[in-house]
Amino acid sequence: MLFNLTLPPINEQMTTASLTKVAAPEGSEVPVGGKLLEVKLTVGAVEAYDCPPVSHFSLNTRDRVWVRRWSVADGDELAVGAQLGLFSTEPDEPLDGAPVRQVRLTVAGIVPDLVGWGDWK
Repeated sequence: MLFNLTLPPINEQMTTASLTKVAAPEGSEVPVGGKLLEVKLTVGAVEAYDCPPVSHFSLNTRDRVWVRRWSVADGDELAVGAQLGLFSTEPDEPLDGAPVRQVRLTVAGIVPDLVGWGDWK
């Protein structure tokens, strides 16, 4: 079975996201809960906040899938709804059919590895 993945709206102010990391290489099997991508949102231009308007998220699969093809690369600026990749339930499944649905996702907020943050006592 083929699945596709498009960038979901992570919050209501989001129009774009920066792809910071492709976590699963093409050809790899990703288990349920496995990380596919990491993205960064900057929403400061939309609304003023009391905290930094930059948030980091990981997109994790809720399906066991094989990564067949990425349409994106680290550093890409992506619009909501942008095509990100193609996945299958078997490693050698033909790619000539239409995807049956989106990969099911869990979106998790992450704290990036910031220099000095671990030094607080």
